[in-house]
Amino acid sequence: MRLKLKPLAEQVIVITGASSGIGLATAKKAAQAGAAVVLVARSETALKLASDEINAQGGRAHYVVADVGNPEDVAKVGRAALARFGGFDTWVNDAGVGVYGDAAEIPIEDHERVFRTNYFGVVNGSIEALKHLRARGGAIINVGSILSDIAAPLMSAYSASKHAVKGFTDSLRIELLREGAPVSVSLIKPSSIATPFPEHARNFMDKPARVPPPVYAPEVVADAILHAAVHPVRQITVGAGGRQMVLTGAAAPRFADRFFGAVIPALSTRKGRKPRTDSLYEPGVDGEVHSAHVGSGRRFSVYTEAQKHRGLVLGVGLLALAAAAAWAGRGRLEKVKPLVRQAVRRTALKAARRHPLKAARLAARHPRQALKLANALR
Repeated sequence: MRLKLKPLAEQVIVITGASSGIGLATAKKAAQAGAAVVLVARSETALKLASDEINAQGGRAHYVVADVGNPEDVAKVGRAALARFGGFDTWVNDAGVGVYGDAAEIPIEDHERVFRTNYFGVVNGSIEALKHLRARGGAIINVGSILSDIAAPLMSAYSASKHAVKGFTDSLRIELLREGAPVSVSLIKPSSIATPFPEHARNFMDKPARVPPPVYAPEVVADAILHAAVHPVRQITVGAGGRQMVLTGAAAPRFADRFFGAVIPALSTRKGRKPRTDSLYEPGVDGEVHSAHVGSGRRFSVYTEAQKHRGLVLGVGLLALAAAAAWAGRGRLEKVKPLVRQAVRRTALKAARRHPLKAARLAARHPRQALKLANALR
């Protein structure tokens, strides 16, 4: 069966962690686009409010109270989606919890609880989704983090769980590709996001927690998730700020260790009083998309949009090179022409290898231009 993802308006989407933050933002945006949504979380009060709001606005929503760390609860979600909507097309694993504090000070049971939700919640959700999607096709979208690629002080359990999410997601994708299953597997890696996560996390620090800047709006992540629901992308990093941290860690790991150790703790606290409760073991006060302490966050990320429209970025890049060549003048260009040609050749070949079908379609639509480009790149 060939992989073909439906338009959002024709989809049923299961979303875990839908009682607040990224999950709630995704549910609202999906419903606005015409999708039916199944909201999953531990807080029935928040789920009912969100579901009633979506239905009152003409959307289609159903909620299931479940702990994603419990396989039986997750199986209940699959049955509910089948009973209410006849199945589902996309499953989004977004549920997550966190703990702030030095690794050695966090109790072992708290480390285990973070993994039970963040990692095993993804495993349970993905396996349940596969039971339905292997036959009908669809998408599994797992929400990781930039901490899937790097680590941060004071967030050891969370960082480790998100590394595990990336490893599981990549392995699952490879296995399904080998099998030929019509299921897309995507990993979304947000940077710092303006959700209530710091208020919900267990905190062993002396001050209340916050996410380090730059901070992006949850809706930017929701847009990336819904893009993956209709386009079989491998991964999307949300926010250039986080990507820069990942590049720094890869290029200069020793420097990054010292730099992150000096800077991140100072940027991870704020003034005020610590919340009296957290949502590590029991649902907390949910129902909000945004944090009450950092504003709504940046509403747009050029870097994230570029990942969703790689063909457009390539076209703009080629046009920029052509404009630069024209401005320089043919006479002056003779010395740098081989270098320009080599750079364009690399870019064009890389794009063609990544997207062979798109390249073939473009060549078929514009044969003359394709021939000219091929001759120019010889």
